[in-house]
Amino acid sequence: MANILVVDDELGIRDLLSEILNDEGHQIELAENAAQARAARARSRPDLVLLDIWMPDTDGVTLLKEWSSSGLLTMPVIMMSGHATIDTAVEATKIGAMAFLEKPITLQKLLKAVEQGLTKTTPRKPVAPSNNTAVHAADLTVEAVMTGGTLPPPIDLGPQATQSFLLEKPLRDARDEFEKAYFEFHLAKEGGSMTRVAEKTGLERTHLYRKLKQLGVDLTRGKRGV
Repeated sequence: MANILVVDDELGIRDLLSEILNDEGHQIELAENAAQARAARARSRPDLVLLDIWMPDTDGVTLLKEWSSSGLLTMPVIMMSGHATIDTAVEATKIGAMAFLEKPITLQKLLKAVEQGLTKTTPRKPVAPSNNTAVHAADLTVEAVMTGGTLPPPIDLGPQATQSFLLEKPLRDARDEFEKAYFEFHLAKEGGSMTRVAEKTGLERTHLYRKLKQLGVDLTRGKRGV
């Protein structure tokens, strides 16, 4: 079990990440701005920080720089944003951020990034794209820049659009099988994005996550080989 600090000014994001990571067995502390993040960093010494870039008082990159310059960047930091530019990603990488998650954050990328972050004892060193790479900065996504110009291959979540069900089962069992296949299909179709699946299925994200756990949907499927 790890102590993870989640810093984001959006209540919905904090609640969703907290619930997911709590279910994974981690202890979560929440902060909605840089001031609370500083206090939490001093108080609990987190093993990992999920840090939003755009916040009302001090932005995440400035806070990251502050921790780095004062010797407090002793834990892996994963940056999060839905509006970051490539320049921002490059800057955060140079300061010491180990990864970047673009919002809406897919469940698979969140769990993979957290797993990788918790295997680190020190922040990730900046990664420069290889000189022989054919990828140009203008062609990269923000996440690609944070990973040195490459991204993991797409995750195959598996299920096909067609399924067969045994109709002689009790209604509850048959319904659970159908719902599991239904959600697995939409997770695969939407690339694991909880936000898009919630929009497609008409469920609130926290309720959707609980439903997936209840049905036994493998939320980390495809992590092998990533």
